[in-house]
Amino acid sequence: MTASTPRGIHLTLKDGTVHVVREYRRDGDRVKYFSIDRHEWEELPAALVDWDATAKQNEEIDKASTELVAKVHKQEEGKRMDNVTDIDASLRVAPGAFLPSGEGMFVVEGSAIRILDQVDSAFKTDKKRAVAEILTPVRIIPGKKNMIIAGNHAKLRLHSKTPEFYLREPPPDPDRVSSIRKSTRAGDNGPDVELIRTKVKSKEREIESITILFGEQLGTAMNTVSVQRWEVAPEVYRFTLSEALPPGEYVLAELLPDGLNMFVWDFGVD
Repeated sequence: MTASTPRGIHLTLKDGTVHVVREYRRDGDRVKYFSIDRHEWEELPAALVDWDATAKQNEEIDKASTELVAKVHKQEEGKRMDNVTDIDASLRVAPGAFLPSGEGMFVVEGSAIRILDQVDSAFKTDKKRAVAEILTPVRIIPGKKNMIIAGNHAKLRLHSKTPEFYLREPPPDPDRVSSIRKSTRAGDNGPDVELIRTKVKSKEREIESITILFGEQLGTAMNTVSVQRWEVAPEVYRFTLSEALPPGEYVLAELLPDGLNMFVWDFGVD
């Protein structure tokens, strides 16, 4: 049995204790659950769980959450961008909503449009592998470095599992280098952008793991989500998802000829 809700579920015990978890799995006489408070998997005897109370409480939480989301969406739909000097009226992205002017990556949820901030990432060496390489010099142990961003949660939170993204690049300027480089693929002049689900580790989020041997890159590992790019206007690109996004932490990263751009757009799905 597997259960999950965007805001977490309440696993109620017979003694009245409540564990707020992201998901749980019942396996025979044991229950494994991912604790939202401690961000790790734990388990307990299934006999300790009050299953009737758990089902009833989470049904009430789901109902309240659905009503709240509907209320927020209604409020957002009531907001209109009346200042026509700040919009490009030719780029309508939703009923009554237009893409704001200016450069950057925007996310659209219903009629709500928000800009994504870019955050700086960094590379972090896997210390355990480095120590193993020192202690066992006879064996050849590949090294590993991880591309990470600080913090275990993005500030920008989304509530839709199927948002759309729009990238507006700066207009062509021969004396200016674009912050978004063009794809080098033949016949393709659009930017290459990857949508990546990050791995939350303590106080950081891992974007990509790179395996290295003797200074040479052997391979990379990252959890990507397929996106489709559409050119909707000069220097404006729309990105649509191939699948719904489960709750988690994500980044949009520009793919350059030599790897991912160190500056990424981060967001979370609740």
